[in-house]
This record gives sequence, C-alpha cells and structure tokens, in this order.
Amino acid sequence: MKLLFLIFENIRRNLIRTTLTGLGTMMMVLVVTLVFTVLSALDRATTEKQTNLKAIVTEKWQIPSMMPYSYAKALSDGGANPDDPEATRPEDSMSWGFFVGSTEENPAKRSFENLFFAFIMEPEKARTMLDEVDMLSDEEAAPLLAAIQKMKDVPNGVIVGQERLEKMKKRVGDRITVFGRNYRDMDLELEIVGTFPKEPARYADSSVISRDYFNRQLDAYQRTHNNKPHPMAEKTLGLVWLRLKNRKAFNKVSEQILTSPSFTSPSVKIETSSTGIGGFLEAWRDVIWGMRTLMAPACMLVLSLVISNAISISVRERQMEFAVMKVLGFRPGQIEMIVLAEALIIGVSFGFLSAAMTYGVVNGYMGGLPFRIAFFPKFSVPTDALWWGPAMGALTALAGSYGPARSARHVKVSDVFARVT
Repeated sequence: MKLLFLIFENIRRNLIRTTLTGLGTMMMVLVVTLVFTVLSALDRATTEKQTNLKAIVTEKWQIPSMMPYSYAKALSDGGANPDDPEATRPEDSMSWGFFVGSTEENPAKRSFENLFFAFIMEPEKARTMLDEVDMLSDEEAAPLLAAIQKMKDVPNGVIVGQERLEKMKKRVGDRITVFGRNYRDMDLELEIVGTFPKEPARYADSSVISRDYFNRQLDAYQRTHNNKPHPMAEKTLGLVWLRLKNRKAFNKVSEQILTSPSFTSPSVKIETSSTGIGGFLEAWRDVIWGMRTLMAPACMLVLSLVISNAISISVRERQMEFAVMKVLGFRPGQIEMIVLAEALIIGVSFGFLSAAMTYGVVNGYMGGLPFRIAFFPKFSVPTDALWWGPAMGALTALAGSYGPARSARHVKVSDVFARVT
C-alpha cells in the first residue's frame, strides 16, 4: 500500500507532464480505436460462417447485377423444384432492387444532400434479413417494426434512415417526390412512414420502398407511354439473399440454382455473403491494407515514443530521489516497478477515458463513424472498444517505459551523490 501511495503521489507531483502524456495517449487511442472500428466491422462482414449463413444470388456476367424480377420467386425458393418435397429450401429470403433518385427536380441543383437511395424489397424482410438488424431485439427494432406495420396501410410508404431524413430536412409523416435517376422518367410520390433504429448505423443513409408499390409504378409507366414498358422493366432485380442452415444446405441450394434451366438468360451465380461482400470491397483493398498494417502500428509506435520521452525526462529529474530510495533500502526491482506502474496507470486510465468518450460521442452524438466504404456509409464503435483503449494504453505504456524503468533501476548512488558534492 505504501508503494501504491508513492506511485500515485509521483503521478500527481507533475500534473502538467502527466496531463500532456495522458492527452497524447488519448489522441493515439482515439485514432487506433476508429481504425479498429472500421476494420472489425469489415472483418465481421467478410468472415465465413458455417451455420446460419447467408448467400447472395446475382447476375453472373454483369456488375451491377440486373436480373428480371421473374427470377425472384424461384430464387427465393433456392431454385427448388416445386414438385420435389425433398428439395433443399432456404430458411428465409429477401429480394433487392435499387432505386436511385433525387428530391430535387432540376438536374443542375442535384447534390449529395438531396440524393435518395432506396432498397426495393418486401418491407417485412428488413426486420428478418438485413445484416445486424436481424440481431436486434424487438425493443431495439421498435421504430422499424412500427414503420413496417404502417406500410401495410400506406402503399407508397417509405422507411428512411435518420441521417438521410436530416439531410433532406424532412421528418416522419412528410411527403416527398423522388425523381428517378437510374429509372429515368419515373417519379415516385412517397410518404415517410418511419425510420431505422440508430443502431446499426450502416442504414442511417438508406431507405426502403415496397416492391409491390414499385411494380405498380412500372405498370403505370407502361399505361401512360403507349403500352411501352420502361427500359429497365426487365432489370429490376439486383440481388436475392438466402438464409441457409449450414454449409451443406448452401452447397445443395447452389447446385439447384446453377443447374436449373430457369436462370440461363441471364446466367446467375451464388456465393456466401462474406465472399460477395469481399468482392465489393476489392476496390478498397489497398486502403484497408494501409489502415491495418501501416496506420494502426504507426500510431502505437508514436504513442510508445511519446510515453518513453515523458518517462525518460521524469527519470532524469528524479535520479537523486532514486538514489535516496536505494539508501533507505528500496531494491532496484522495486524502483523499476514504480516507474513501470506510473506509466501503466497513466496509459490504462487515459486509454479507457479515450475509448469511453469515443464510444459515447461517435455512437450517441454522431450516430456512427461517417467513413463510407462501398455500401457501408457509417460504422458503430463496438463495445469491445472499452477494452481496446485500456489494452492499447497498457501495451504502449509498458513498451515506452521499459527503457526509462531500466535506467532508474541502475541509478548508482555513488555517482549521484558525487555530482551533488
């Protein structure tokens, strides 16, 4: 206890140096936490699962995938023969189309602020099939569940992410007109019926339009254009997601889909969601590699140097103190432990403070880290960050203080008192 009291007294003795060292620790932990936030989310998305996995069916030879909607029902059934009760079928499924438009009619005034991006899908599937949303409790997903229920009574209803609502300066209950960009000459009159939960943050900038409503709009387009269908009418299906029990079920469904004569014009491919997402992230490979192998280690190294410099200055100033301690009976190992403990307490405490503040500000105030990669517009700081911070602070503190601590251990009493006399 006496040693512990002495350690805290030494930390308190020079508050300016302690504070500056702590602030340096906080800044470096902040940067590394944000880097790990992005990397951990991407790792989770691309990690191969063996059970309860998801598969993605897309067009084989074209990006972006644009399949006829007539594929949707059979693909959602895993390509199973309707007459074969023994065929393997998915546990759940979801079809996706994409509508990109703008709430600004004048093309010259269109900007990111009035951009509108929506999934064309069955609204109820947003609860059971969207990544991370399907893991929420009913209480956490309450805003989305209420919106899905309301869409049953409002055919032209739309669910809009909270960040997109703020950018459009709209709120639930407002009506908007969206002018199509990928579906030219298709303008949708929509009513905002609800929003996504704050977590996960990745859907804060997205929207959901009912597939049935969108199909009716395509029919309306044909009626008003001399019975001529929209140029995109046979290209409205982008992806089909399938939830499968295990790898064996995935292999069987893959065989059913790839050998079916129903999906040959255009041809399709099926892959696990982790493989598919990994393909989308291929364009970001160098950025992700740089973050993982250069940025994070560099931050840790700089933090170690900062702590090493601060502790070295403290050790040089306290050589007389260490010499007196040795005269009083302190062993070299005890002196070394005191220096290491001082650095460790600063690193752990300020590391935890930085991680906790990052978690609270990014998730609570900002609604997620706005670092757009592929279709990930935002990243939520995971609760694991609350131990990342102290761990990073501890590791860098030990690495940075080891040299100065060894120096304090080997302070020679005779040399110190010789300089005094």
